[in-house]
Order: sequence, then structure tokens, then C-alpha cells
Amino acid sequence: MNKQEIYQDMESTLGAVPSMFKSIPDSSLELEWQLFKRLQLEESAIPAKYKELIGGGIAAATKCQYCSFFHTELAKLHGATTAEIEDAVHIAKSSGGWSTYINGMQVDLEKFKAEIREVTNYIGAKAKAA
Repeated sequence: MNKQEIYQDMESTLGAVPSMFKSIPDSSLELEWQLFKRLQLEESAIPAKYKELIGGGIAAATKCQYCSFFHTELAKLHGATTAEIEDAVHIAKSSGGWSTYINGMQVDLEKFKAEIREVTNYIGAKAKAA
């Protein structure tokens, strides 16, 4: 597809051609648009609401205002509540903090894996017994 055909597809799909796409070089525009459509707009193994909550958490962790706005708006479009958005961001904050700490303290990875397997086995067994 040429640039005009890609823009027509965007208008047909999104109702407009967002300026972020206008800054992409012509040589990769079609590839970027196809990838965007596949990841952001098509059904996949992860339901749309959860994909956007994941994206929102990552955007918050990377401190990208553009992505935070984008993923929050799409999460809401797909039915996410304010509480769900808050949880996704809180999980990203917690994961980032723990990652910083355990990496900085150089916690033994193999010991960590063994302990986490032990914990998840215990929690799973406890849930089955309930």
C-alpha cells in the first residue's frame, strides 16, 4: 500500500489519521500500521481490556504521558473501571520497586525461583482445600 492508501485505511479504522503516524517514515509506515492494528485493535489471547491495563501499567512505569493517556482511554473504552486502572498502575509500581530492590541486593536467582515455586505451590494447595 502507498501512503495515501494507508491513511485511508487509518481513517476507515480510526476515523482520523493520528499525527503520531504522520511522523513515521514512509518506508516503515505500512509495517507500523499493520502491527498497531494487530496488537491494539484485533482480538487476541488477551482480552482488549486486559491488554490496555497491561499497557497502562507499562506506560506508567516508563513514565510516558502519551502511552498512559492512550492506554487509559482504551482501557475505559473496553470497560475498565477506575479501580482496575489504579490496580494496574499499582502493580507496575510494586513490580518496578521490587525489581529494583532484589536486583540491587543481588538476591540469588535460583534460590528466589525455588522459594517462589514453594510459595505458589502452597497457595495453590490452600486454594484447592478451601
